[in-house]
Amino acid sequence: MHEHDDEVLGKAYDARLMRRLWAFTRPHGRLVLLSLLLFPPVAALELLQPYLVKIAIDEHILRGDWSGLARVSLYFLLTLLALYALRVAQAYVTQLTGQRVVHDLRNTLFRHLQRQDARFFDHHPVGRLMTRVLNDVEAVNEMFAGGVVAVLGDVLVLTGVVVIMLGMNWRLALVTFALVPVLLLAAAFFRLKARQCYREVRTRLARLNAFLQESLQGMAVVQLFVRERREREILAALNEGHRRAQFRSTLYDASLYATVEAIGSAAVALLLWYGGGQVVREALTFGGLVAFLEYTSRFFLPIRDLGAKYSVMQAAMVSSERIFGLLDTRPTIEAPPAPAVGARGRPSPDPAVPAVEFRGVWFAYEGEHWVLSDCSFSIGRGEQVALIGATGEGKTTIARLMTRAYDVTRGQVLIDGVDVREWDPLTLRRLVGLIPQDVFLFSGTVEANLKLGRDGAITAAELDAAVEAANARRLLDTLPRGLAEEVRERGVNLSQGQRQLLAIARALIYNPRVLALDEATSSVDPESDALIRAALAQLLNGRTSLIIAHRLSTIQGADRILVLHHGRIQESGRHAALLAQGGLYSRLYELQFGAAQG
Repeated sequence: MHEHDDEVLGKAYDARLMRRLWAFTRPHGRLVLLSLLLFPPVAALELLQPYLVKIAIDEHILRGDWSGLARVSLYFLLTLLALYALRVAQAYVTQLTGQRVVHDLRNTLFRHLQRQDARFFDHHPVGRLMTRVLNDVEAVNEMFAGGVVAVLGDVLVLTGVVVIMLGMNWRLALVTFALVPVLLLAAAFFRLKARQCYREVRTRLARLNAFLQESLQGMAVVQLFVRERREREILAALNEGHRRAQFRSTLYDASLYATVEAIGSAAVALLLWYGGGQVVREALTFGGLVAFLEYTSRFFLPIRDLGAKYSVMQAAMVSSERIFGLLDTRPTIEAPPAPAVGARGRPSPDPAVPAVEFRGVWFAYEGEHWVLSDCSFSIGRGEQVALIGATGEGKTTIARLMTRAYDVTRGQVLIDGVDVREWDPLTLRRLVGLIPQDVFLFSGTVEANLKLGRDGAITAAELDAAVEAANARRLLDTLPRGLAEEVRERGVNLSQGQRQLLAIARALIYNPRVLALDEATSSVDPESDALIRAALAQLLNGRTSLIIAHRLSTIQGADRILVLHHGRIQESGRHAALLAQGGLYSRLYELQFGAAQG
């Protein structure tokens, strides 16, 4: 599935897609069956009304039989009431079916997205994915509510109308049906024209969603660089493209509706001319002519509504195409069929085996633009190893490979002596934790964010101990509601330092055996830096850790320092030994501290 797959679509109607949708509908088969059982009585009551009108005119009005007319009127009223009740029941059942299918489909999509790897999200804008989960799934719901179900009912009514009209007067019926070929040609023409419009509408909507999501998330940067006007211009262009596509779609729908209406009116005119002559020659009763006009209206009504139904069906097919295209995108990172390390993990690994080991690792995000090239190193149990290097050398990539956010291109990453590709991913990520530079907090309470991954499995005492160890107590005391304080989207109501303290407390609660820290003290003030360093000392005590840092002053006490350069480890040792070597580390140290002193 490509990031521009919005522009690559298959057939407008695909029986294969309908079969796949049926797989989501089958669990609700009883509702579908109930809906189908309601069609025959609804169609019968629809067809009964014109016939009651014929009886009222021919047998009672023209004969002056007012008591008989009252009886037929009562039957007509009861028919209307029964039809109303059945239509309400039918609408409720079809809507209920659609909502349940949408519920299952949306859950399936979300579960599928949760299984995707980091590379997938690198190539698929969040706005487009939201369009799949929200707009496209809702289009499928519309198909159940007003598309495929209504078409089945229309087929029953049309079949009944044709049979009754042929039975009443086949010559008059053929007059009505003479215009059907013209109608079919018009419908086919507008259907072909509309097909491209439906697809273009969905494509432009996805682009609009993607832009809005990105622009709103980056509003602070937009305002900082005074880019509001340019962003408005981009949105206006995208919005205009969507409006034009929607307008063309509406134009074809309206044209089809008007064409069917015009042909229906022409059919009524023909009936009045031909049927009126038969009434004069007494070959047809007046009531029969009126009934024919009513049946003709019922014949053209579903065809007239075909435009709306076709729009719903086309939108549903296009959306289904996108939905199943997404569901068919297999994750590149999956659990092995028989994990060497399953759900229970390895509680007592061999002490002689390194906790983390990279063996000849090659990795590139795209093609052969290598970020890591033949990178090898190991981290012993309980060892605190610092990783330094220039920006873009692949330090964060190494942390991501440890949690198997990406798979290596060549070589191996081993945790407890087992290739990460042989671990159950869930077990691996419970064992290996990562605190990123940009801490992500979810909307909700502070407590919910701290318990992330251990909901219901932590006591109040454990939570309080983690808060104390992370030096986050003072932070909580400044919040009006403490642990119950609401965190706004992405934690924007907290400072960078406060988010880092909460991330450390969260890591203490999650308690991974191996931990990677990516620039944990960057972009914070000196006071927060001191608090974070003290909290990190508690967090890293006795824990295998990889500390990624630019500020060399933060990692001088590490058990070992690795210097990453050109995708591989060029130097390894303690701070004093590396300075004595006069190599890369020494030059970086001189540059950083020389700049600080200058």
